[in-house]
Amino acid sequence: MRIRRAVALALAASPFAAASAQGGLSVETRLQALEARQAQLEQALEARDARIRELESRLAVEQAGGDAAVAPVPATPAPVTSPAGAVATPSPAPGEYADDLWGRYEGGKGVVLSRSELGEVDFSVFTYARYLNQLALEDTYTDSFGRTKSLDLRQDIQFQKVTLNFKGWLFDPKFRYLFYTWTSNTSQGQGAQVVVAGNLSYSFADSFSLAAGIGALPTTRSTNYTFPNWLRVDNRTIADEYFRGSYTSGVWAWGQLTDTLRYRVMVGNNLSQLGVDAGQLDSNLNTFSGALWWMPTTGEYGPGEGFGDFEHHEELATLFSLHATRSREDAQGQPGVNDFENSQIRLSDGTRIFEPDAFNTDGRIKRATYQMAAASAGFKYRGWSLDGEYYWRWVDDFNVVGTIPVDDLYDHGFQLQGSTMLLPRSVQAYVSGSKIFGEYGDPWDTALGVNWFPMKRKELRVNVQGLYLDRSPVGYASVPFIVGGDGWVFTTDVNLSF
Repeated sequence: MRIRRAVALALAASPFAAASAQGGLSVETRLQALEARQAQLEQALEARDARIRELESRLAVEQAGGDAAVAPVPATPAPVTSPAGAVATPSPAPGEYADDLWGRYEGGKGVVLSRSELGEVDFSVFTYARYLNQLALEDTYTDSFGRTKSLDLRQDIQFQKVTLNFKGWLFDPKFRYLFYTWTSNTSQGQGAQVVVAGNLSYSFADSFSLAAGIGALPTTRSTNYTFPNWLRVDNRTIADEYFRGSYTSGVWAWGQLTDTLRYRVMVGNNLSQLGVDAGQLDSNLNTFSGALWWMPTTGEYGPGEGFGDFEHHEELATLFSLHATRSREDAQGQPGVNDFENSQIRLSDGTRIFEPDAFNTDGRIKRATYQMAAASAGFKYRGWSLDGEYYWRWVDDFNVVGTIPVDDLYDHGFQLQGSTMLLPRSVQAYVSGSKIFGEYGDPWDTALGVNWFPMKRKELRVNVQGLYLDRSPVGYASVPFIVGGDGWVFTTDVNLSF
């Protein structure tokens, strides 16, 4: 450091020494100019050193063939995440930035649009184009009550979803914001075709951060901010889709209890508020959800604790989680059948419990209490991954107009997902599937797929998938499955997420 400072001083002094010999500048002016020149050169040297370190790091990764394990990352407060998975990551303390570090791409943040001692603005995008073919499905479906329905099968190409995220911090790196515009083009004309939303948060400590706004109820692994780090592109197994909650307005807290144990809890308006206005909500805050997850071997499980081992863990990474949710639901507060990311309580044959004549009687449920629990386990090692999750759901305490033949409902089920990197950081193969054990049928699904990462980065991938459905109880316009679907569905996606 002393040698570099001496060099900087010598370089800075040279032009002014010549000027002094000619008597062109006063001593005070020369000193001020010298100090300014010294500061500029030291800043340039810092930028050069940072660039050298970055190039050395890239060279090391390339020489290792991209197979090196991910280096441990210091613990930071849990990020605030949007439905697109965009992360408002806590930034370093003000004053730690060199001028050349803003206005460029940074993994986990996107493009840094602005950065100063008073704040930061990052921009990121989630989007994909999809080819969907449902023509191999049966074109009719008969539910458990003997009612036959015709299915509207699709074959189309859609620029499926676009999410624009602006995130960062203001005045204090602990005070963070996330604003996003989220649209699903397959849902045009529906009540929730475009969502403009976000949240505000403050990190009090590693063990406690608090946020308010729109967020995901942590009902299952897929709604606990693992998105978009999934094997499938923006679609779940049918069991996960059937049991889970969704996004709603509320307040939530999260944190790191130990180096390996984390939690998230939330109080919200209902199970899914997208497409539901304030006047349709009941007058009680009675939706509660929480998750506790433990990563005993490595203290991490990859980006977002997601699925698949793109990162190639040299040491076995493990994750175990518990989730619990309770919500008192009102028929008026349910999203539309094609509102994207909706969560509706259904029978296992696909019948919505709040629809008129749901049980083929004169009765209609006006209110019901939903309770759900989930437990999961996951393992990652050298490009291989295996994740399983089991679900239990109880629906009871019905408020009914007319008569229905049941006092309560109980369903349970599971999902399994496994993957391997056929070519490190390039080609990933996976299989996933699920089954529901319900009072009105036992539907199941399985999917075989391949992810290709053409630039050897997770941000861009091409996905090809074959999905087999057995009497799917779930579906809406923005996912490849359809209620009552029986047979094969094929998709091809080009997905960009940064």
